Parts: sequence; structure tokens; C-alpha cells
Amino acid sequence: MAAEPEGTPCWADAMFSDTEGAKTFYGAVLGWTFGEQASEYGNYTQAYVDGKAVAAVVPPMPGQEGQSAWCLYLASPNAVATAQKIRENGGELLMEPMEVGEFGSMTLARDPGGVVFGVWQAGTHEGFEKKGEPGAYAWAEAFTREPEKSDAFFPAVFPYTVQRLEDDEVDFNIYNLGDQAALGRMRMTEEFPPDVPPYMNVYFAVEDCDAAVAKATELGGILRFGPMDSPFGRFAALSDPQGASFSVIDLGKTEGEMPGMTDVP
Repeated sequence: MAAEPEGTPCWADAMFSDTEGAKTFYGAVLGWTFGEQASEYGNYTQAYVDGKAVAAVVPPMPGQEGQSAWCLYLASPNAVATAQKIRENGGELLMEPMEVGEFGSMTLARDPGGVVFGVWQAGTHEGFEKKGEPGAYAWAEAFTREPEKSDAFFPAVFPYTVQRLEDDEVDFNIYNLGDQAALGRMRMTEEFPPDVPPYMNVYFAVEDCDAAVAKATELGGILRFGPMDSPFGRFAALSDPQGASFSVIDLGKTEGEMPGMTDVP
């Protein structure tokens, strides 16, 4: 598997103060199994579906304890060069580019509107080994209260073209790589509590959205939205017991017409 094209969502991980609790929760909800803790890399632990790497969990480093959150990594051929672009376009580096052994190089950043994301330059670890199948990454959207900042920033840092959803009810754009949709951008409305910061909403595919929601809430997760049918699949937004937000989607259960999209110059 070659390294993903620049700007492609290529990996996701999350810090949990209770990693065993996270393993129990996601194992039950998404069917994940877990590898050995990599003690030389802060007990970083990969999650697998059918033996294929789909995500990872890690305990916080000392001094970094706080709200758990999923971090989405976007592929880069050169993490140092991408970090420079991030700075030049008003973003903030939360972690300077660093090599992670032979696995690759990474940086963590925040866009001008507050959306935190990662950048991954692949070495031996090229990212998701499975996508769009139950238990694996399916899609992601930058949720922001300042969409104009994200719309200026992300296409300046990555080779995205932008399309706007033709719907007066929602302010939603799609960032494309060629003719492939790579990432969504959603304006956060007043329905979001003010204490919820902008974030990357990562969707994991499931066989049955309602069953996944039932299992998640049974294990202490909180249903934030849905389940709802859409032309893209039946989906729901959740928070896990440690507060990390994510969504689940049944890609096989679609309803309604695909919405129109308009190119944004």
C-alpha cells in the first residue's frame, strides 16, 4: 500500500486516561481488538479489525491529562514543509514536526478557527489498513464556528478544491482531492453547547447504526444526535464514557437523493 495522497485522512488516534476502559468500550461498539502496548512510544496501542490496523489509543503524557478527543491525521509527503504552510496560513503548531522511529513523522496543529488535527508523513506505518468497512474509518468533518477560516486555511495547506452543499439549512462544504471527497467542513450552530470546542468529527463504519448506538449507550456513552437516515448512510453522533466525540455510520443503509454541490472558486 503506497502512502496516501497529500491531504487524505490517513490515521486516527485518541488519548485516554483510562485506556483499558477505552479498549472495552470500542471493542464492544466497533469490534476492535488491540495489539501490544508500545512501551517505547508511550504505551501507544493499535486497534485492529480482522488483523488490519484501524486506529490507536494511548494514555496521556504527563501534563497532558484533560478531555479525551479523537485526532485525525492528514497525509503529507513532508511534515516539516506542511508545518511551515500551517504557520504561513494562520494555523498554530501544537507539536513541532517529530520523527516517530521508522514509522514516520508527525506534527499536531490547530486551524485559525480552533480545529485540532494531525499531519502524518508515512514511513513504515502508512496509516489505515482498512477503510469504509465495519469497525474502520469511514469519513470525517471539521466542525467549526468560523467556517470561513477553515475554508481559507485547509485548501491553502493541502491541495483541496472546495464544493458547497446546495442546502439552505446547513453550511457544509466538502474538500476534494481530484474527484474524490476527502474531508467535510460543517458550521457549528447554536445547538452546540458553548463549552464544546471546534473538533474533527471522525466517523467509523458499523454494520448496524442503531445496534452500535444501543451498545454505546449501554456502556456509558452519550447519544448526541441521531440515528438519522441520509443519502450517505444512517448515522449517529456519540460521546464515549471519557468524553471523546465520534460518529458511527451504516454506509449500506442510504435514503434520499444525493444533494447538489456547487464549486467554490
